[in-house]
Amino acid sequence: MSPTVAGILFLGSLLLALVLTNRPLGDYMHRVYSETRHSRVERVLYRLVGVDPGAEQRWGVYARSVLAFSVVSVLFLYGFQRLQNHLLLSLGFDPVKPDQAWNTAVSFVTNTNWQSYSGESTMGHLVQMAGLAVQNFVSAAVGMAVAVALVRGFARRKSEHLGNFWVDLTRGSLRILLPIAFVGAVVLVSGGLVQNFWDPAHHTVDTIAGGAQTLTGGPVASQEAIKELGTNGGGFYNANSSHPFENATAWTNWLEIFLILVIPFALTRTFGRMVGQVRQGYAIAAVMGVIALVSVSLTMIFQNMHHGTVPTAVGAATEGTEARFGVLNSAVFAAATTLTSTGAVDSFHDSYTSLGGMMTMFNMMLGEVAPGGVGSGLYGMLVLTVITVFVAGLMVGRTPEYLGKKIGSREIKFAALYFLVTPALVLAGTAAAMATDRGRAGLLNSGPHGLSEVLYAFTSASNNNGSAFAGLTVNTVWYDTALGLCMAFGRFLPIIFVLALAGSLAHQGHTPESDGTLPTHRPQFVGMVAGVTVVLVALTFLPALALGPLAEGIH
Repeated sequence: MSPTVAGILFLGSLLLALVLTNRPLGDYMHRVYSETRHSRVERVLYRLVGVDPGAEQRWGVYARSVLAFSVVSVLFLYGFQRLQNHLLLSLGFDPVKPDQAWNTAVSFVTNTNWQSYSGESTMGHLVQMAGLAVQNFVSAAVGMAVAVALVRGFARRKSEHLGNFWVDLTRGSLRILLPIAFVGAVVLVSGGLVQNFWDPAHHTVDTIAGGAQTLTGGPVASQEAIKELGTNGGGFYNANSSHPFENATAWTNWLEIFLILVIPFALTRTFGRMVGQVRQGYAIAAVMGVIALVSVSLTMIFQNMHHGTVPTAVGAATEGTEARFGVLNSAVFAAATTLTSTGAVDSFHDSYTSLGGMMTMFNMMLGEVAPGGVGSGLYGMLVLTVITVFVAGLMVGRTPEYLGKKIGSREIKFAALYFLVTPALVLAGTAAAMATDRGRAGLLNSGPHGLSEVLYAFTSASNNNGSAFAGLTVNTVWYDTALGLCMAFGRFLPIIFVLALAGSLAHQGHTPESDGTLPTHRPQFVGMVAGVTVVLVALTFLPALALGPLAEGIH
């Protein structure tokens, strides 16, 4: 079988699996967030933290709950790292230095999981498991809670409330993320991923029949299912999902991509069920699917182009690509990881062709909405849908409406502020890095490729992705601080604007459809949303891309 055919079958089987799981998982998540009963374990947790699960919150209280939980999480994780030499299972590691502890704490709490260090040589077992792995769950659950709150804003009429953040957080963690991660971990372990404790200072690797490897003394418990399910990139090994202990075979590579995408796509079904119009969920899923399919196809094409003597000789751009997975399957992983808020990688994006590398950046610049991160992809796409409806309303000269809610000046201001946050952080951060000696000191390459490395870093941090272009030394006080700020502002400012938008929508009544109402479930509207998304990003980032990957490609 040719590599091209194998790549197409790999992508086709992935799409089929996502389609088959969309309805059952989406309906299950709808039941999780809609039912009024609480499990015994949940009731115990609510008593411990002093939460009344029956009390709903206004958008301001919901937002303050998100921020309070996140601030406490950052402080706890920061202290955990700084005190790790006094903790059990520290493996004798020194405390993480202050700037790196700040960067890592913000990174994992914001669902970014950007790593400026090698986990196996920096973190002890307890920090990895009780600190970082816990945030893999709860930071993803925060994104899902915010998405559900926005959907309730569309679904409710003349209401001041959006639900209870603590209930949504608990249910998302215990009923959705934990069960799927448990099953995923068992499957991945059966595929060859390591799941035991290991002191990296006292291990040996033995080769056994067939070339497989076993560890005596063994490595740390694998976090792969957790990090992929929560669309997180934090890996124990610096090689991430290209390391055989984190991604053993071609089929585990397929499974990890599936885990990255399954919840964000299924949430569109949950959205349709919650607003009482399943076809609206299908329309949002179609927009995500169109953008994702185009992105994956272009990335595969660009990586299969034969520029230069060596790529021409081997038939593709193979540098930095894991030989077990091949060029096309690695391109699918790269597109999936940058279309979502996932920092996991199974190949070296810095070694991609200029246009292939540009696609990974452009995917993040889209706002990671196809299908995006767990929760954040859905609320990002719904904000873009609101902007599209507003643009369409201006074109036909009538008040924009979406799902029976009028999109007035208040709503479009929140949507516009949401969209403008990350571009401002990306461009300002890149400009500051290129204009200062400390920023330029981290560059490994000069010229357009050096700019691309910096642009990628700030794009990844501001969009809470977590992957890196590499070739850039970011383990410095300057980059740890600057990228940490971008991760924090890039996560929480958009969440505040989303919840404010949700509160404004919930306060409205219902506007009946008329002959002049724009149908928002048809292919025409799907094309409009996809077009507006691409055009807005192109107008915002084209100058920066022209100076980076496009200039490198022309050169």
